[in-house]
Amino acid sequence: MSEGAVVVALDLGGTGIKAALVRADGTSHYTERHATGADRGPAAVMETVLSVAGGLADKARADGLTPVAVGIAVPGVIDEVAGVAVWSANVGFRDVPLRDLAVARLGLPVALGHDVRVGGVAEARLGAGRGSRHVLFVAIGTGIASAHVVGGSAYAGAHGAAGELGHIVVRPGGPRCGCGQLGCLEAVASAAAVGRRYGELARTPATAADVAARAAAGEELAGQVWRDTVDALADGLLTGQTLYDAEVMVIGGGLAEAGSVLIDPLRAALRARLTFHREPRLARAALGDRAGSLGAALLALDYLEAS
Repeated sequence: MSEGAVVVALDLGGTGIKAALVRADGTSHYTERHATGADRGPAAVMETVLSVAGGLADKARADGLTPVAVGIAVPGVIDEVAGVAVWSANVGFRDVPLRDLAVARLGLPVALGHDVRVGGVAEARLGAGRGSRHVLFVAIGTGIASAHVVGGSAYAGAHGAAGELGHIVVRPGGPRCGCGQLGCLEAVASAAAVGRRYGELARTPATAADVAARAAAGEELAGQVWRDTVDALADGLLTGQTLYDAEVMVIGGGLAEAGSVLIDPLRAALRARLTFHREPRLARAALGDRAGSLGAALLALDYLEAS
């Protein structure tokens, strides 16, 4: 890419859109945020995505830069080859030809990717996994998902659904997951599950951040909920290590905001479960909520290079 070239990058979430103009070296020239407005329906969300992308391309030109491609990260099941959002429950997309629609509107090459996979690529190349060839990125937020990144590339699987670590059953007969199964890791140890369980036991609303803070302060109930969460996560990560043999596991998402309150006991619990496995380095994600937009930009740059 030329010196003045930038990529338009969007990370579409259920509540917000994180958008940026990103240079070839992964640095951001400009960032902005918008509400997704998923309650307006998928057609309105689609129009917002295209409008934001177009506005960023115009911003680049106004700043004397040249937009050369667009990268869009979307949650759900994504057919990256066809450029189709097959199913994105959070924003209501079903079989939306997002890439073709964006190309028609913007007149630029467009790459479409899964939000967790592109976030994993960003962490592997630019963040906490930098310098390691085999990285497992685990995002623990409202749900739990992962991305297996090898040599800077994430693997989507045969049907675009690889990395669903949150749907490994770790507590048979446990809470019902949104997928319909009982005892999935996501139903037991996601940020949403932590807040929900504590709220049920304490009979008062709480978030996962509240539970982490109260556990760190020595509250007994919060401490027990937190220990149960760490144990379930360690069981899930053990399965992940058995399958992927990662050099480093990068823990991101909202729950990772607890920092050492999560990472330190999780590292110890995982180590206690290892037998023949090589112990991976466990690290907190370094890019925060910028990982999705940076990863979308990297996806677009890769698309340009391969074209």
